[in-house]
Amino acid sequence: MPKILVVDDDDNQRLLYRQELELAGYEVETAASGPQAIERVGQGGIDLVLLDIAMPGMDGVEALGRILDLNRELPVILNTAYSSYKEDFMTWAAEAYVTKSGDLSELRATISEVLAKRGLPCPDPDYPPTKE
Repeated sequence: MPKILVVDDDDNQRLLYRQELELAGYEVETAASGPQAIERVGQGGIDLVLLDIAMPGMDGVEALGRILDLNRELPVILNTAYSSYKEDFMTWAAEAYVTKSGDLSELRATISEVLAKRGLPCPDPDYPPTKE
């Protein structure tokens, strides 16, 4: 089962993502800040990082660079309420970019697609959608 690290400074967002992704069949760990995420990634065993951008202290863009310095092969999905960051070339190193929404179907689909590209199993039965 793939292990996802959810990084967000908002307690409620972390809880929501943890619950939704665990229901979808993923193993989930959380971090409340960029430094916590970097420390956890350094320990290994993470298959994908879901990273918020707007966080106090170290923002997600800086954390992205440091995470990729530790492990260039680790896929990172940027997940933010601000679509304007998509134009920032510093975010282009991420595997994907998803704008936050109350509907998590796009996020779940993106996670499944990114993991499938890496040859990792997708436990979420709804993604990828089957073609008839």
